[in-house]
Amino acid sequence: MATRYFALIAGIVYVLAGLLGFLPGAVHDPVTGDPDVGVVGGWGYLIGLFPVNFLHNLVHLALGAWGLMAYRDFMAARGYARGLTIIYGVLAVMGVIPGLRTVFGLVPIFGNDIWLHAVTAVVAAYFGWGRAEEVPVSTTATSPETPTDQP
Repeated sequence: MATRYFALIAGIVYVLAGLLGFLPGAVHDPVTGDPDVGVVGGWGYLIGLFPVNFLHNLVHLALGAWGLMAYRDFMAARGYARGLTIIYGVLAVMGVIPGLRTVFGLVPIFGNDIWLHAVTAVVAAYFGWGRAEEVPVSTTATSPETPTDQP
């Protein structure tokens, strides 16, 4: 159940982050010395901390929708957590490589995004691979006290 709740909470957080990124008051102007971003629509810092632009916000909305859909089924939620682990692990590494920290000029993933992506990858890995889930016991299985073979 915890993995499903992870998918639900992550989905809600990403949808909210994506929507918040479209609100001009929530995005502060970029600072001098930032890497060049080719997609300047919505370019700035979400709540003054995390670099975002229009495409970044769309990615957040898509990941949030995926999490909300994955919440309904344990295997889908586990797949979502595993997917986030891989995606955000790669993005954290890309964020420290100068030529890749804007995903080829499309999406800013540098600065505070690096540690946020790394933490997201670690938490998602816990729910995707590390957490043991309780498996419901089938009610149709025979119990040891009930003999199945008749003499």
